[in-house]
Amino acid sequence: MTANQRGAFLMMGAMAAFTFNDTLIKAIGTSLPLSQILVLRGTMASLLIYAFARYQGSLHLRLDRRDWGLVTLRCLAEGGATFLFLTALMRMPIANITAVLQMLPLTVTLGAALLFQEAVGWRRMLAILVGFCGMLLIVRPGPEGFDAASFYALGAVACVTLRDLVTRRMSAAVPSMTVTVLASLSVLMFGIGYSFFQDWAPVSAVQLSLLAGAACIILLGYLCSVMAMRVGDVAVVSPFRYTGLLWALILGWLVFGDWPDMLTLMGGSLVVGAGLFTLYRERQQASG
Repeated sequence: MTANQRGAFLMMGAMAAFTFNDTLIKAIGTSLPLSQILVLRGTMASLLIYAFARYQGSLHLRLDRRDWGLVTLRCLAEGGATFLFLTALMRMPIANITAVLQMLPLTVTLGAALLFQEAVGWRRMLAILVGFCGMLLIVRPGPEGFDAASFYALGAVACVTLRDLVTRRMSAAVPSMTVTVLASLSVLMFGIGYSFFQDWAPVSAVQLSLLAGAACIILLGYLCSVMAMRVGDVAVVSPFRYTGLLWALILGWLVFGDWPDMLTLMGGSLVVGAGLFTLYRERQQASG
C-alpha cells in the first residue's frame, strides 16, 4: 500500500471514529455535565492510549525545544477544540456541526498562507469565500447575530485549524503516539479544570459503558488523525475528511431522528465543493 493510500484510509478511519464518538457523547450529554464527560472519558482514553504507546515502545519524550513548543501549542489547541466542539454538539444537530467542520481544509489553506507565506492564488481564495458563504447557510445568523452554538462551532474550527497547522510543522522525530498521549492528557486536564465550575451527577452502568466505548473509539480517532496528517500527500489525504459528514448524516438520522433542512444541505455542499476544489488546486500547484 502506498503512503497516499495509507493516509486516505487513516483519514477515513479517523472520521468514522470521531463521528461514532460524537454520537455517544451527544447521547450521554443529556444527563451528564460536559466536565464530567471529559474527565471520565479522558481518564479511560488516556490510560488506554498510554498502555498502547508503552506496548509499542513509541512513547518518547526526549524532544528538542522547538518540537516541545509545537507539541504544547497543539495540546492547548486540542483542549480548546474539544471543549468548544462538544459544547456546540450538545446544542446543534450532529450533521450541522459536522458540516461546519468541513471548513477545515479551507481554513488550513488560509492559515498556511497567512502564517507560513504559502502561495494561494485567486482561484483558491475565491473557493475559500464560497466555502464561507456555505458556512453562513449552515449557521444562519439571525437579526440578533450568531447564537451561542454557532460561536462555539466556529471557535472549534479555529482551534482545529491551529492544531492541524502545528502538526504539519512538527519534525519527523516526534512519534505520533507521543502526540496522541499528550493530546488526550491535555483534554483530561481541561476537563478537570472545568469540573470546578460544574456539579457532577450520578453515573449509571449504561452511561459508564457508553463512556468506555467512547474512550476506546477516541483512541482510534486520535491515532488515525495524527498519522493521517503525517503520511502521504496532504492534497490526496485531506479530501477523505469529508466522509465524516456522511457518517454524521446517517448517525444523526438513525440515533437522534435529525435530518438537515435544505439550506443546511446546500451550505454543506458549498463547503465540501469549495474544499475539494481548493485541495485540487493545491495538488496542481504541487505537481506543477
